[in-house]
Amino acid sequence: MAKYGHEQIHFFQHRGTNLKAIVAIHNTVMGPALGGCRMRPYADEQEALFDVLRLSRGMTYKCGVADVDNGGGKSVLIGDPHTDKTPEMFRAFGRFVEGLGGRFYTGTDVGTTPQDFVHSQRESSRFVGLPLEYGGSGNTAIPTALGIFQGIRATARELWGHEDLTGKTFAVQGVGKVGALVVDHLVKAGGLVYITDVYQPFLDAVVDATPTAHMLGVVSPNDIYGLEVDMFIPCALGAILNDETIPNLNCKAVVGSANNQMLDPERHGAMLHERGILFAPDYLVNAGGLIQVADEMKGYVPERVLAKTNSIYEMLLQIYKHSKEQNIPTWLAADSLVEERIARVKDLKSVRI
Repeated sequence: MAKYGHEQIHFFQHRGTNLKAIVAIHNTVMGPALGGCRMRPYADEQEALFDVLRLSRGMTYKCGVADVDNGGGKSVLIGDPHTDKTPEMFRAFGRFVEGLGGRFYTGTDVGTTPQDFVHSQRESSRFVGLPLEYGGSGNTAIPTALGIFQGIRATARELWGHEDLTGKTFAVQGVGKVGALVVDHLVKAGGLVYITDVYQPFLDAVVDATPTAHMLGVVSPNDIYGLEVDMFIPCALGAILNDETIPNLNCKAVVGSANNQMLDPERHGAMLHERGILFAPDYLVNAGGLIQVADEMKGYVPERVLAKTNSIYEMLLQIYKHSKEQNIPTWLAADSLVEERIARVKDLKSVRI
């Protein structure tokens, strides 16, 4: 907590539903903590804690760059999302979240769906991203994928001076609820894709939906890094840019939805920078889903969400410009801009009303 600046860490257990959860609240300067709920079969509590600490800190920066009135938080459930879920588990989780008194709001992430939280919201009003028929804003994967696509377009302009993706090649890591939509955007724009995933039904669904002329191949998870492509698109889990993988990259840029893609931002951001691989800060380009649920909290307006998500294009170009002017890695350029914004909001809140 001292290293990353967290405010609170909460561990929850309910034996009756086999619920084991951790909620991390990183920073509430800009408002109540907001961040998704991830479910994974973590090897142990230490691995889950490591994940939730990194993810919640990233949410503070994501909220800052998206300029929403929320701070960063995250929750993780320890279990297999394909076999361990029950309605009662999510109701129990809802009661725990309600007990935090409005300091934390959550919704879908890797391994969870909006339908899961239909059960949670029976016990708490602190859940967002619910299905439309339950008063929510719907599928957050849609704006998330749109934001990634806008990041890809901005990166194309930075690399080649235009956004035309016809014939450009992409290695997409993870084709779940966000990655599959990103593939669809790329294919409609004329892109050619390689895909990988550890879950065969996801691969089968994307292969079936993708025209053969645009599908370069399905590769193993380990082989995705070394493919000679224009852009690497990580849409699965974090910490995949590290000492082992970065030397194998054979791309011009990395633009994806996975959170915390670099295991150690300072070290691995420098490695990418030195290799001349353009890195789109993940917490900016994947902010579409956050923008939607933050908007839901104050009264969902689809047009407002669309406009703000599309603005990721210009925001990323600004970060690329700042990175070049200062000769610093893009992640550091983004962090500095966000930290300045948070400091200004903190100062503003010294005005008493």
